[in-house]
Amino acid sequence: MPIIKSAIKRVRQEKTRRIRNNITKKTYKSLIKEFENLVSEKKLDDAAKLYPQLQKALDLAVKKNILHANNVGRKKSRLAKMLEGKATPQVKATEKKAKSGAKKKNSTAKKKTSAKKTTKKSSTAKKTTKK
Repeated sequence: MPIIKSAIKRVRQEKTRRIRNNITKKTYKSLIKEFENLVSEKKLDDAAKLYPQLQKALDLAVKKNILHANNVGRKKSRLAKMLEGKATPQVKATEKKAKSGAKKKNSTAKKKTSAKKTTKKSSTAKKTTKK
């Protein structure tokens, strides 16, 4: 816990800023998820209507220094390509597991553990003496 008055104030400020930043993050992340779901479901008209809102949310994150401008530029470019049909939305890890669950092979082979022999250096090693 901070003891100095200015450090106590800094903790209060960080808490309020963290809450404010999280609201902005949740906004653009939820819009990205919704956009990707619409594109994967082939509802391109709805996705095209959502795209300007998504751009606005990402630009706001840049303005508030939550994301870097180059990062947002890359995100907007990839989302635009998804809208055009040149790129596919990323498949989430849970969906990958569900799809690959049927293909997964159960391997019953056990790993062999190799026992390493530890060798101690003998104390009778060459000793150099100064003359």
